[in-house]
Amino acid sequence: MRAALRHPLAWWGVLALGLLPLAWLILQTLRDQLGANPAEALIRSTGDWTLRALCLVLAVTPLRQLLGWPELLRFRRMLGLLVFGYASVHLLCYAWFDMGFDLKDTVQDIVQRPFILVGFSAFVLLLALAATSFNRAVRWLGGRRWQLLHRSVYAVTLLAVLHFWWMRAGKQDFNEVLVYAAILAALLGWRLRRQRRQT
Repeated sequence: MRAALRHPLAWWGVLALGLLPLAWLILQTLRDQLGANPAEALIRSTGDWTLRALCLVLAVTPLRQLLGWPELLRFRRMLGLLVFGYASVHLLCYAWFDMGFDLKDTVQDIVQRPFILVGFSAFVLLLALAATSFNRAVRWLGGRRWQLLHRSVYAVTLLAVLHFWWMRAGKQDFNEVLVYAAILAALLGWRLRRQRRQT
């Protein structure tokens, strides 16, 4: 397995797997297979895949430690950018299908609806993380400041779960929210415990 992870094509293989859900959603859209409300289906699906990608990127370090596979680290940056990519498509679908790309109405909606404000705040943090995910940004910010900035992934996680919970609150449907919350809480708890031990 470690040899497979080290293979030059492994990075592209993981990227292709990460893009498969988006390709499937596009195919379903073209075939008109998204149900009675395609706009809602796209917005919710891209939000779900953002959370799933976030779970994956947070799982890289624990899996690397538990399995002894340092090769997993070469995929972490790409998985983080996939989180940002799915979050961007999620925001795009909302701005397009819900707001018709009306900037004024979109800004008002973000300010007036708390669950959208929470989700947009998570996106702004993801934008900062994506923009500073490259080696040049590390050199520009300095290792310590870069590390502090990228710890805001904890805030992104909390905001994302709150956004999802608030969205489901209207229908009193929290089962899926609790699953994501439990997974992300376990992953964050592992990271915090590890950092405490290092300190």
